[in-house]
Amino acid sequence: MHTDGHDLRHHGDAEVRDDGSALVDLAVNVRADTPPEWLRAHIAGSLSALAAYPDGRAARAAVAARHGLPVGHVLLTAGAAEAFVLVARALKVRRPVVVHPQFTEPEAALWDAGHSVDRVVLREEDGFRLDPSAVPEDADLVVIGNPTNPTSVLHPAAAITELARPGRTLVVDEAFMDAVPGEREALAGRTDVPGLVVLRSLTKTWGLAGLRIGYVLAAPETIAELERAQPLWPVSTPALAAAEACVSPRALAEAAHAAHRIAADRAHLVAGLTEFASDGVRVAEPAEGPFVLVRLPRAPAVRRHLRDLGYAVRRGDTFPGLDEEWLRLAVRDRQTVNGFLQALDRAITLASD
Repeated sequence: MHTDGHDLRHHGDAEVRDDGSALVDLAVNVRADTPPEWLRAHIAGSLSALAAYPDGRAARAAVAARHGLPVGHVLLTAGAAEAFVLVARALKVRRPVVVHPQFTEPEAALWDAGHSVDRVVLREEDGFRLDPSAVPEDADLVVIGNPTNPTSVLHPAAAITELARPGRTLVVDEAFMDAVPGEREALAGRTDVPGLVVLRSLTKTWGLAGLRIGYVLAAPETIAELERAQPLWPVSTPALAAAEACVSPRALAEAAHAAHRIAADRAHLVAGLTEFASDGVRVAEPAEGPFVLVRLPRAPAVRRHLRDLGYAVRRGDTFPGLDEEWLRLAVRDRQTVNGFLQALDRAITLASD
C-alpha cells in the first residue's frame, strides 16, 4: 500500500527474505538469540494438546495479573498487528489521526477498513517529540507508538495522556516497552485515562515473530467490541502457551535483565555512530528503544553497499515524515556492532566514490 509515496506495507523483514537471508540482520527489531531454550521447550510441550481447540482463559488471566487488571480488560491477539486491524474494523470513528513517523501498519489497517486518515508528523528539529496540541481537537481516534518505531523516542506518559478526551479512543502501541529498563512511561495497566487502548507484543523481546502473539489492554466495553470482530479461536494453542510463559515472574525478570543489556549495547552503537559525524551521520537522540534512527548522505547507496558487505539495515523512506536519507538499525551485541561499524565505514567510502 502506497500513500503519499510511502509504502506502508514495507517492513524490516523484507530486507532479510530470499537473497537477504544470509545477511547479518540489523533490519528486524526482534531480540537476537531468542526464543531462549526454556521457552522453546515450553512451547513444544503444548503440541500434545493440538487436537483440542485453543482455550485462552489461562493465558488471558496471566496477562491480566501481570498488569494488575481484571480479565475483562484483556484481549489476546495474533500479534499486535491483528490488534490494529481489529481497532480499524470494530471501532466506530469519524476522524482517525496517526502520529508519525511510526509503525505504518495502523494507518494501513485504517485505510483498508475504509477510513480516511489524517497525519500528525513530528519533526526532526523537535527531536520527533510529541506536541499534544498538534493533534486536532476533533480527532476521535489517535494512534501513537511509545517507544516509537522507528525514531526510538520514549514520550513522557504525561504528554500522551494529554491526548485523552471523552469520546476519543487513544491507542498507544507499546510493542517495545518491555525493552525499556523499568518500562518507564508505560501506560499498560492504567484505568484512569479515558478511552485508553494499549497494545503489547510478545514477539519482539522473546523472538516469537513467527508465532504471532500479543494483546490489548482497554476498558471492558472496548475489549468486547474488538472481540466481536475477531474470528473464532484467533490465537493458537502454542501461542497461548507462550503468552502465559512470557508474563511469568521468571520471564519478567529475564526481560528486565535484557532491557538493561539492550540499553548498554545501544549506547555502544550510538557511540560508534557518532565517530562518523564528519561523514554527515546523525543519530536521532536520545534513543530509548532496541533500535536507532540514523540520517546520512547517500543512504540508499550506503544501504546497498552494506548488503554487499553482509549487513541488512532498514530503509527509512517508507515511514511518513522520513525520506531516503534515513536508516533504522536494530541494536545488537557489541561484537556484531563492531563488525557493522567497520562495514559502515567501508560502505560510506564506496558510496562517496
